[in-house]
Amino acid sequence: YIRASPLRRTRMAAMTWVRGASLGALRQAAGAYATGVPRAFTAIAPAITASASATPASAVPSLLRHCSGGGGGTGGGGFAARRWFHASVAGSNSASDGDGAGDDSAAAKATGVRNFAIIAHVDHGKTTLLDTLMTMGSQTVATERLMDNNALEKERGITISSKYTSFPWRACVLNAVDTPGHADFGGEVERVLDMVDGCLLLVDATEGPMAQTKFVLGKALQKGLMPIVVMNKVDRENVTEAGCAEVESRLFDLFAAMGASDEQLDFATVYASAREGVASLDLDEAQRMCREGGGDMQPLLDVLLERVPPPPGSPDDEFSMLVSMIEHDSFVGRLVTGRVATGRMKVGDRVKAMRRATGEEVPGADPPKEREIGRVTKLFTSHGGVRVPLESAAAGDIVSVAGLNLATVTDTVASLAVLEPLAASPIDPPTLKMTFGVNDSRLGGREGKNLTGRTIWDRLIAEAETNVALRVLQVEGGSGDKFEVQGRGELHLGVLIENMRREKFELSISPPVVLYKTDPETGKKLEPLEEVVAEVDEEHVGGVIEALSLRKGELTDMVMGGGEGGKTRLCFLCPSRGLIGFRAIFINETRGTGVMHRSFHSYGDYRGSMDRMRKGAIISTATGVTTLYALGMLESRGTLFVGPKVDVYEGMIIGENSREETMEVNPTKEKKLTNMRASGNDETVRLTPPRAISLEEAIGYVQADELIEVTPTAIRLRKAELDSNKRKSTARKGGQE
Repeated sequence: YIRASPLRRTRMAAMTWVRGASLGALRQAAGAYATGVPRAFTAIAPAITASASATPASAVPSLLRHCSGGGGGTGGGGFAARRWFHASVAGSNSASDGDGAGDDSAAAKATGVRNFAIIAHVDHGKTTLLDTLMTMGSQTVATERLMDNNALEKERGITISSKYTSFPWRACVLNAVDTPGHADFGGEVERVLDMVDGCLLLVDATEGPMAQTKFVLGKALQKGLMPIVVMNKVDRENVTEAGCAEVESRLFDLFAAMGASDEQLDFATVYASAREGVASLDLDEAQRMCREGGGDMQPLLDVLLERVPPPPGSPDDEFSMLVSMIEHDSFVGRLVTGRVATGRMKVGDRVKAMRRATGEEVPGADPPKEREIGRVTKLFTSHGGVRVPLESAAAGDIVSVAGLNLATVTDTVASLAVLEPLAASPIDPPTLKMTFGVNDSRLGGREGKNLTGRTIWDRLIAEAETNVALRVLQVEGGSGDKFEVQGRGELHLGVLIENMRREKFELSISPPVVLYKTDPETGKKLEPLEEVVAEVDEEHVGGVIEALSLRKGELTDMVMGGGEGGKTRLCFLCPSRGLIGFRAIFINETRGTGVMHRSFHSYGDYRGSMDRMRKGAIISTATGVTTLYALGMLESRGTLFVGPKVDVYEGMIIGENSREETMEVNPTKEKKLTNMRASGNDETVRLTPPRAISLEEAIGYVQADELIEVTPTAIRLRKAELDSNKRKSTARKGGQE
């Protein structure tokens, strides 16, 4: 009976009854359950209802973790019985609290500040929900997805950087933090969780928890945050009570597998449609409001007031604030953002920035932790995505402070009397590295403005200050023109490259390389592994499994019809190096109908070398402009990346060979004209449009001896050594060794 019920409250009450029930009563309940779920409810519901009112919410037994694996496997009669039973238990609890109005009165009497984060998988409606909540708080939302104000965020439809906003509700001020849903931007999530005391876990009511939900949720549970589950997109026609019950059961199992506490397992569930602006504690009611109109987000906001605790700091202590974000304003300069941990602060106060000791300080420094002393010149909060000036702030407020020039992320801004910095959450290390260098190709300097190694270095250092998951190092022997950049993944580094490209930089980028570790106990080589979840049509299952198996992927789960629209859901554990450039292959393999998500899982044993995944390249041996005549003769030899009348140079990759070996050609060759008259007209050359290479494709396409040339107007592929004779000489030496 316990395994069949996905409702946490039902499980809690059932376990309370089971622990105190006699053997005869247990046998009677088991016999009733064997003949049908509704009869099982009839047999044991009175005893469970009687014990439920005496069971506090925090008394969830740890045995539930072992009883939660088989939920959601009942038929329509079972769901009808659960609806009746859940209502009876809720009525018993509300009666014990006093006339059933305890929840509303608790929300209405709440005062002060509530800080919460919104965490979700990519494209589960997180930013849309925040827009709706701001509208409920009387904030002006000028554009759709207001918090995604970065140009790349609007183009890609994802959240890249964390942002916060404040809005009032009842007698409280709610500070909401929008977090990225992609694991590559996990550094953004890790640093902003220090600012909040609770979180909304947004899941699609049909898809349920996905790979990247697990990553962000794990960070929140480690911080001890109490999640509130929001089942979003209930306005869809395929959302049913059975499906929502199954999703809720999977969430419970996920919480238990991640080591959630008993209090975290007792999460509240709200059914919502962010697009329609509707929320309710009951699924049927939420769907009715979506169909008929009316309704708002009040139930969700009231649950927030009840479930998210007030900030722990006291306004009577000395002022201190942990810096979680850094921005730059053209008028006031550097802005440091964080939550005021203790005390009060007002404009004009003298403060200091302190960093945590690392053990690398110079002996005799006075004091070793102090970075700078300054004065608060401006104080801001955010309303509807717009900075609003403040005169003062107290413990619990999330604010941006101007007046400090050196303070950075994880520093503590405090009054002069404070001696110790605040503790900051550790940031997971990078898993991937690439080498950024000066563009030294034959076409370098024609399109960009920022060309030198010094300007590239300064830009990377500035990025590392605000992007805590990024590390920048000088390459030994690089003469100051090559820099090693370490990040969380292809997307993380790709966004940085795209931003620099739009800022008129010219770069040469090496292929990504994973960062290995060594097991300190066994000495074995470890490599980063990622969890891959793919939903594909049945006819593409074999091709996807084969493609990932060639990349050392291991199939961990396969559910027929487990994906949206009856697709097959495949779960793999695959090395990160095998997934570099795999997205384009996946799209081709599934004819564009598949959906794939991936997130960092852990470090595991090195799985050996991989076979070559790419065919040979077509390389230009000449510098000049491509001709229709030359490309017409080359088209049958492979796939071309360039069209006619395009500038090329020696060593540039202009296409992919249809065979394994590399082919060197002259794409600038012209047709020779003679005085002899031909017996017939020349045939008209018709070329297939060239294959356009995007930045993301290029990162996964290039091999170890190749580079990506990035300019404001073009993405080109080239050999690291442009001279053909030198490449052949190096290859011969490598073969002899």
